[in-house]
Amino acid sequence: MTDFAKTKSMFHLPDGVIYLDGNSLGPLPKSACDHVSNMMRNEWGAQLITGWNKAGWLELSTDLGDRIARLIGAKPGHVILGDTLSLKVYQALAAALDLNPGRKVVLSDNGNFPSDLYIAQGLLTSLGQGHELRVVDPAAVAANITDDVAVLMLTEVGYRSGRLHDMNALTKLAHSRGVVTLWDLAHSTGAIPVDLAGCDADFAVGCSYKYLNGGPGAPAFIYVAPRHIDHVRPALSGWLGHEAPFDFDLEYRPGAGIERMRIGTPPIIALRALEKAMDIWDLVDMNDLRARAIELSGQFIAGVEKHCPALTLVSPRDGQKRGSQVAFAFENGFAAMQAVIDRGVIGDFRAPDIMRFGITPLYIDEADITAAVAIICDVIRNSLWDNAKYKKRGLVT
Repeated sequence: MTDFAKTKSMFHLPDGVIYLDGNSLGPLPKSACDHVSNMMRNEWGAQLITGWNKAGWLELSTDLGDRIARLIGAKPGHVILGDTLSLKVYQALAAALDLNPGRKVVLSDNGNFPSDLYIAQGLLTSLGQGHELRVVDPAAVAANITDDVAVLMLTEVGYRSGRLHDMNALTKLAHSRGVVTLWDLAHSTGAIPVDLAGCDADFAVGCSYKYLNGGPGAPAFIYVAPRHIDHVRPALSGWLGHEAPFDFDLEYRPGAGIERMRIGTPPIIALRALEKAMDIWDLVDMNDLRARAIELSGQFIAGVEKHCPALTLVSPRDGQKRGSQVAFAFENGFAAMQAVIDRGVIGDFRAPDIMRFGITPLYIDEADITAAVAIICDVIRNSLWDNAKYKKRGLVT
């Protein structure tokens, strides 16, 4: 059984703060500070460029990829980190389209994170081959997996409501109709058990700064199924994805296996920080985590609905049908969230009216949920949000 009291003790959580925003940015693993400082002083500082060989910097992307693979049901050697999630979406979608050249439709849903849709729009426009991005309601995805669809591109857990797609069922349906699948696991990895190999998914991407707690700007990852890995074409054919980058050939030759999905120089400082987060994840059983998250989320929903009926639940009520976040709608949600944050409960806001809370068992327990519910309901019942200082929006909401 996972010891969640132990994992909680391994994070730096400011005094007086209940952190319900790990679905946007995970907190700092305590051991990361010394680990990164050591890297900067004794690797970068002392070894300089020789650190690429002496300290094994280049191998970090695949070593950490294998550690993440355990959390998402992937085989070793099929996940690699580096670059941003948007770049990984571009890579995966381009490769998926190459596998289905006779079809022109990319199917997604309007619950997808907008960045994924923007990347798809840009790629399809650049291709100039008459492709179409078809966007439907989440509940209508299955009915729209038709014989003209080339790629099904979905985020497994909706970023606003936490609604959970059935990856296994949709992947099987897509494959039965000759459709290649691409899953964005940004709100899945470290939140729910994922079984990419068992679902027979073709491609997946995800980030490491949310539930994985890798830090702001921590790199994204890409997964390629074993049956595709030796022949997918990297549309972003970067130097480090070359078969022999230090031969400095003028013609690109893709590297072997997942190495071909490298693009640019990996962010070594960020990867060292992620190493210490993964040390915590090595102690976690994903089934234990899932059961605990559903229990805590149920406590949170029941408390808010009992004491604060002005908030309307927009996440699925059934814990098995949502990820590890809970969303409530409130007309003055932005101001209310700022007032809640001001009182030590940190969640976030998603337009137009969603107050969103990440329920992360690695460092949240029953006492935190009880205290958070009391603060949220006090803010709503007593209109403590109705103050000009809470209505001014910053660059990040």
